Amino acid sequence: MLSNSSGPDGHDHGLTMRCMEIRGGSRAVEEAIETPGLDAWVFSRPYEGAENGGDVYYVSLCGGGVITRVVVADVSGHGASVSSFSSNLREIMRKNINTKSQTRLVRALNREFGQKADSFRFATAVVATYLATHKSFTVCNAGHPRPLWYRARLNQWSLLDKNVAETGNLPLGLDDDSAYHQFAVTLGQDDVVLLYTDALSEASDESGKMLGEEGLLELARSLDPSRPDRIGPELLTAIDKLRGGRPSDDDVTLLTLHHNGEGPRPPKLGEKVEVYAKFFGLKTY
Repeated sequence: MLSNSSGPDGHDHGLTMRCMEIRGGSRAVEEAIETPGLDAWVFSRPYEGAENGGDVYYVSLCGGGVITRVVVADVSGHGASVSSFSSNLREIMRKNINTKSQTRLVRALNREFGQKADSFRFATAVVATYLATHKSFTVCNAGHPRPLWYRARLNQWSLLDKNVAETGNLPLGLDDDSAYHQFAVTLGQDDVVLLYTDALSEASDESGKMLGEEGLLELARSLDPSRPDRIGPELLTAIDKLRGGRPSDDDVTLLTLHHNGEGPRPPKLGEKVEVYAKFFGLKTY
């Protein structure tokens, strides 16, 4: 499904996604992934070593190798119910894998979750789409902690938002008619985006003081952005140190995206055949 790759800097960038691939789920993982324009590192650890946690993560690549889509969601539950939601999310992403706009995906995700969740359950999520042809990164935030954005040109970390809180994007499953506003930014060479679940921003020190988004941002500013593959591990180490060695009391998921500035590559003949086979149902995803 995936093949090994190395970047021009000689570092191992892990696994290169092929066209029409979807990778992710709700289980523990430490993995490096590469798509056209993006290097990604995924870390997810369910609470207390459970087989399936409440965090769900996915990365997909379209048939033309242009559209990379990422989802990080935090479901208010664990075990079989989250595993079922994870499977549903994968199917929804598959149906929208070649669609540049993510509006239909977010609405379908909200509707699907609302139908299957009881009144005590909901999910927060960040859904983002990267278009390699335009180097644009479109974000929809459904009540989730705001991503962090490192802009290499400015050598500056900030929260990635466009006053999303003011538009009232609700967590998934609470309102079938929610419009789910989104916004787009242009990524520069060597920019980094961090998507994460609230186990990071809600980490507290031994006195009980919570880190929060601003505290997480300050930790990110202390890291070396020239090694994007180390940003995730070093940030998690800093948070573990803040906790004083105490384990997290929630699922932990962190997705690091590094914009390498490369454009889309033309699919090889074998990849084109595979894309058509998946499109016509002759091969599974």
